[in-house]
Amino acid sequence: MRVVYEAENIIDAHLVKGLLEQAGIVAFVLGEHLSGGIGELPTMGMVSVGVADSDAEGAAAALQDWRDAAPAASDAVAADLLPHPAT
Repeated sequence: MRVVYEAENIIDAHLVKGLLEQAGIVAFVLGEHLSGGIGELPTMGMVSVGVADSDAEGAAAALQDWRDAAPAASDAVAADLLPHPAT
């Protein structure tokens, strides 16, 4: 299993999971049940999207296509609303 996307929140993670599944890649949301511990656990970096090691390259390509299709911050979209890459 390889993490291909660090999500801002559970909704963000599920949107990316759906995007990957549309590309024919089986994806998993990791850490979504940890949100019940907010206040006791760190709030950042808890939720991510993972794929099988054999699908990592295809997932990276699908995510890059998605990022390339996103409007630029100069197109009246706040920079913090653009997709966040995995760290």
